[in-house]
Amino acid sequence: MISRDDCAGADTLRLDITDLIPGPPAACEPCVERVVISLGRSKAIDTAHRAPRDARAVGTVCVHFDAAALGAEEVRQAARTVGARTGCAHGDRGTAGRRAPEGPPSPPAAGPDGARATAVTARPPAEADALATTPPGVHAEPAAESAVEVSTEAPARSHGQDPAHGGTRAHRRDHQHSHDHDHGPFGERAELVFALLSGVAYLTGLLLGLTTDAPEPASLACYLAAYAFGGFFTVREAVSTIRAGRFEVDFLMLVAAVGAGAIGRWAEGAVLLFLFSLGHALEEYAMGRARRSIEALADLTPATALLRSGERVTEVPVERLLPGDTVLVRPHTRVPADGFVRDGEGAVDQAAVTGESLPADKVPVADPLAALRDPAAIAPDSRVFAGTVNGAGALEVTVTSRAEDNTLARVVAMVRDAENRQSPTQAFTARFQRIFVPAVIGTVLALLGAGLVVDEPFTASLYRAMAVLVAASPCALAIATPAAVLSAVARAARSGVLIKGGGPLEELGRLTAVAFDKTGTLTEGRPRLTDVAPARGVSERELLTTALAVERLSDHPLARAVVRDLDARLGDAPVPTAHSLRAVTGRGVLARLGGVPVAIGSPAFFPAGGRAHPEPAEPSGPALPSELRARAEELETAGRTTMVVRHGARYLGVIGVMDTPRPEAAAVVARLRGLGIRRAVMISGDNQRVADAVAARVGLDEAWGDLLPADKVAAVRRLRADEHRTAMVGDGVNDAPAMAHATVGIAMGAAGSAVALESADIALMSDGLGKLPLATGLSRRTSAVIRQNLLLSLGIVAVLLPATVLGLGIGPAVLVHEGSTLLVVANALRLLRYPEHA
Repeated sequence: MISRDDCAGADTLRLDITDLIPGPPAACEPCVERVVISLGRSKAIDTAHRAPRDARAVGTVCVHFDAAALGAEEVRQAARTVGARTGCAHGDRGTAGRRAPEGPPSPPAAGPDGARATAVTARPPAEADALATTPPGVHAEPAAESAVEVSTEAPARSHGQDPAHGGTRAHRRDHQHSHDHDHGPFGERAELVFALLSGVAYLTGLLLGLTTDAPEPASLACYLAAYAFGGFFTVREAVSTIRAGRFEVDFLMLVAAVGAGAIGRWAEGAVLLFLFSLGHALEEYAMGRARRSIEALADLTPATALLRSGERVTEVPVERLLPGDTVLVRPHTRVPADGFVRDGEGAVDQAAVTGESLPADKVPVADPLAALRDPAAIAPDSRVFAGTVNGAGALEVTVTSRAEDNTLARVVAMVRDAENRQSPTQAFTARFQRIFVPAVIGTVLALLGAGLVVDEPFTASLYRAMAVLVAASPCALAIATPAAVLSAVARAARSGVLIKGGGPLEELGRLTAVAFDKTGTLTEGRPRLTDVAPARGVSERELLTTALAVERLSDHPLARAVVRDLDARLGDAPVPTAHSLRAVTGRGVLARLGGVPVAIGSPAFFPAGGRAHPEPAEPSGPALPSELRARAEELETAGRTTMVVRHGARYLGVIGVMDTPRPEAAAVVARLRGLGIRRAVMISGDNQRVADAVAARVGLDEAWGDLLPADKVAAVRRLRADEHRTAMVGDGVNDAPAMAHATVGIAMGAAGSAVALESADIALMSDGLGKLPLATGLSRRTSAVIRQNLLLSLGIVAVLLPATVLGLGIGPAVLVHEGSTLLVVANALRLLRYPEHA
């Protein structure tokens, strides 16, 4: 099973894939890719890849490991364990589309467009397990047919897909039915219907009393009906809050209505519950608009996908897709999963995820296996997201994440969570209500004893107390901030900006300074090899092949750029194999090539003694030659990032790469200044000369270079000490510590990075800075709306309280009270229409 014929070296083994995955390997190519990737991530193994001569077959895998630490048999056992754990997870799909052994085949069924589709009876693993474990005598109902074999020429609509909205029509009907069931026969409109019925009952009772000679019990029956309809949802809400140990506005309104009825003011109690329930229903409808804009994101992903296995294409639920699967995306349909383009070219509308207004052109990746191993390194022009709309070209997409882990699912979950995260203003109003509501109840109890001080009947005192209770209910205050936060979060999500709650939203609106990372944030993050300067007596080929051998082992953006350009420059020239890579953070890398140590890094990596830090075993060598140091300084002055290459004690030369500023960077900085940002700085691990050159081109105030990750944290702390409120904009991976110490951490390009999505307070889904002014301006507008709402709600209470004490009735009080609540919500909903370029 193990040979060393083709994978030479004492620390390299060649493993037969059938020793790792039992069964015919030719039928499970995606499984093999998953196992190879899992092997490469195993702690016992450095790297794993297909054997070169088997690049187009399943056959064998080369495994690289540290021979000094592990024996060959230990590595083989570790590889077998990984293979067994990863396994062939969709072996059942291999039979999808074939006739089941039991019974005759199903006849072909014609779709709406005349396309033929054959139903099959293969069950997904979960269903098979359920049937296998069913006790005797218990009947287990199988799920719906799990897959449908389809012609690769049949149009997508033959499967009941709606390309404009995603998912199957039956799926959406089932979802709607289950949603409506929670609200009774009237669905989401139940509370509004009950409020209107309450109003009809109240008006009927009022008209009976004013315009007819109907007996008084007839009017009373109508008022009681108004109580029943208007109080139904109010009682439900009050009971739930009381059980939670809280007394909120619903409870106060019920007390006021009961008090009005107790003194025979049934008409006023009925109008109170009618107007309160109507206002609450309209408020929920208005707030639902903001929520629906969030929920709409969840409905974008199709319910099914066209899974390709060899020449066979089967329709399967998206939940069954696994990393490594290949799906067919037909023209003008939605992409079913996160992944990368394996074959085909075309434009994809990514607005639902990134907020980009124009479709993005997509091309296949150069190396599908490498892309599957490291999805974070996939170029934006090859990456696709679930829920986006394919253009006129057919694409084959390799899946990189499960349905529950795709970018759109994470965004929806985080936006939903954002609604439950309190902002500082929400926390303040919550504390205020905890004091205010008991104070109101105490005031009402005191007013009930007014007859002891002034000459009035108890019924008059009770009526006044109930009117005060209505006037002082902090309904508008309670909804003032959440309505604005939810609307702003929903508006931002529509443009590809994820704001994780009211806290970051409000803090962003108060910022006075912004710190930017350089590489990949202010610059394109796609550096190009621009300069090659061999040392005296060294050939350019030796310099380049040595650099390429080592940088191939690194996943640093600069390393990937060097590898890409050196591959193109060297062509088919043989390149030796390096191993034992070790990164020295912020300085360079160390590796071994032909048994000799190699060091590649900035000139600072090689001090005067010539020894590359911090490897203790690194022998002392000659100092960096003065001509190479001078050449490196010359390149750095021109804005290049330089890398010195040393092999053993020989300095081979200097390589220069350049990362150009993003086209929109200067305009974004200018717009931020117009929004009130006083200070904009750049913090970078690159040398100071390069940092200064980039900062000057984009219009920043300062540039701080030569910073290690720990230095970036200190820089953010220093900036925050000067400016108090500071944002840190980075990629969410290398800059996560610095972002954590900023007032607000902003990750850019989060659609392509799960780490960026999780680590930041605010995530710009697109790979660009263009949405940063939108987020900042929206945050400032939200803060203004919150202030307006608080002033309005507190002002209404301040006017109504003395008015009701002096005799204003319950009817006018509740009318003004509910009007102020609706006004607050309407003001907040204006944020949904915040312009893209305000």
